[in-house]
Amino acid sequence: MTISVLSKPWIPRVFPFALYILFIPLESAFEFILANNTAALYLTPFFYTVRILLVIIALIYFRNAYDELKWEGINRQGLILSLFIGAMVFILWINLDQDFAKQGENKSFDPNLLPDVFYYIFIIIRLTGASLIVPLFEELFWRSFILRYIINPDFTSIRIGAFTWPSFIIASVLFGLEHNLWLAGIVAGVLYNMLLYRTKNLYLCIMAHGMTNLLLGIYVIKTGLWAFW
Repeated sequence: MTISVLSKPWIPRVFPFALYILFIPLESAFEFILANNTAALYLTPFFYTVRILLVIIALIYFRNAYDELKWEGINRQGLILSLFIGAMVFILWINLDQDFAKQGENKSFDPNLLPDVFYYIFIIIRLTGASLIVPLFEELFWRSFILRYIINPDFTSIRIGAFTWPSFIIASVLFGLEHNLWLAGIVAGVLYNMLLYRTKNLYLCIMAHGMTNLLLGIYVIKTGLWAFW
């Protein structure tokens, strides 16, 4: 029974994403319990590190299922377009109206509160997770699974980069609503989707997403605007 469930093609694309998301309410629950405890200071770094490690394990476990990840067809023009889209999303992300286009308050964690050695360790883990791991599992979920599933629940029968208006609009909006800054998220979803339609290559979307998150991470560290993280 267990083996049968794990063999379902949607599991490798959904499980790492779900694992990452499920840690958010878990972290909130522990923050509530340890509200005035010194240990609460280390909750965010601890939970982020654990969920990134668990997601990495899940991605490695399911690695043979990701047949949509192909280097074939990637050329210089595609790489340039991918990095350009990633940079464009970053610029839009930090400049769109933050007061109008956000869902509630984003509780930001300031790593400067940590002792120096823990600060640098957390920054390295956070930047690595945001620019390498998050783009991989999010693109597998949104651009590989959701975009195709909306077209046909038998999503593996749909080629990567297949376009329909319903899948384009619904996936873009849902991707935006996943983020606190929903308008920036929707714009990012639109641009990443368009990149996939243009290149038919999921790796290029992962690279674009990674470029956005890397630039955003560097920007946050330089400016101290931790709310973006």
